[in-house]
Amino acid sequence: MFFHIVLERNMQLHPRHFGRNLRENLVTKLMKDVEGTCSGRHGFVVAITGIENIGKGLIRDGTGFVTFPVKYQCVVFRPFKGEILEAVVTMVNKMGFFAEAGPVQIFVSNHLIPDDMEFQSGDVPNYTTSDGSVKIQKDSEVRLKIIGTRVDATEIFCIGTIKDDFLGVINDPAAA
Repeated sequence: MFFHIVLERNMQLHPRHFGRNLRENLVTKLMKDVEGTCSGRHGFVVAITGIENIGKGLIRDGTGFVTFPVKYQCVVFRPFKGEILEAVVTMVNKMGFFAEAGPVQIFVSNHLIPDDMEFQSGDVPNYTTSDGSVKIQKDSEVRLKIIGTRVDATEIFCIGTIKDDFLGVINDPAAA
C-alpha cells in the first residue's frame, strides 16, 4: 500500500556545494540518497514530493562539512498481510515461484499454488494446469495475496498465495 508521509533526515553537505544554489544542492543530494531506499519501519521510499523545512546548518568540527536537518514529504510503499497485489513472475522452480511487485520480492510456495497446477521442468520451467489452459512462467503477470511479511532493517520480504478466489494468472506472455 502507498502512503504519503513526512520524514526527517540530517544531511551532510561539503563546503564546495555552498553558495547561491545551496538549497538545490541539498534537495538533489536528498533525492539521490533517499529515493529507492527501504527502511523497515516505513517501507520503500518511492519519491520525494516536497521539502517542508530545512533547518539551520551545524558545522562539523575538523571536517568543514555542515549538517542540515531536513523535513520532507514522500510517498512510501509498504506491503501488509492480507493485501492483494499484482506482480510479475521472475523465477520459477519446483519449490514455487518468485514474483516482484515494484521493489518487493514475493515468494509463492508450491503449497500455496492451486492443487490442479503441476510443475513442468524444461527449458522454460512453469506451473501448468492439467488441461494446459493456464501456465505460470517467467514474465507472467499474477494477482496474489500476501500472507506474511518479514521486515529487516533495510529490506521487506513477503510470502504470498494464489490459492484463493480471483487470484492467479492475469496475463500470460506465452499466450500472446
